[in-house]
Amino acid sequence: MAMEQVILVDEADREIGSMEKVAAHKNGGTRHRAFSVFVFDEQGRWLLQQRAAGKYHFAGLWTNACCSHPRPGETTEAAAHRRLVEELGFDCPLTEHFSFEYQAVSPTGDLAEHEIDHVFTGVYAGEMKPNPDEVGAVRWVAPDELAVEMQQYPERFTPWFKIASERVRELR
Repeated sequence: MAMEQVILVDEADREIGSMEKVAAHKNGGTRHRAFSVFVFDEQGRWLLQQRAAGKYHFAGLWTNACCSHPRPGETTEAAAHRRLVEELGFDCPLTEHFSFEYQAVSPTGDLAEHEIDHVFTGVYAGEMKPNPDEVGAVRWVAPDELAVEMQQYPERFTPWFKIASERVRELR
């Protein structure tokens, strides 16, 4: 099996090459394209995913429904749909809203993010089949409860989720 590749981008999110995924997260991180999918139910609750304990970085932290990287030659939206199925066992219509650049070092200090993250939202109200290699747990949470939890326990959440969730709240 070929090693997973990510799309390297410049500051304007223009593709400039590709790199093996783990290598792109070493030595302070090399800027690459990523996405975060936020899923809500019809009552407005947010679907949260706890990253599996075996994930290569930010393991065990709570985050948005799904996040990952498009592969070279794959659109960001197609990758978002692919990963929803691979991680949670479902798909739903998605809308892209914004993107942002951020950098963050993993709690272990050995890996780092340097990403331009494209944020998508969708609504879903069906069955899930979380992949245990990707997902430790899932839960639905009301936005006001989430805000309190994030304020009291920020260390329990991924850095990209903390950044993106502020802007996603404004969309709701």
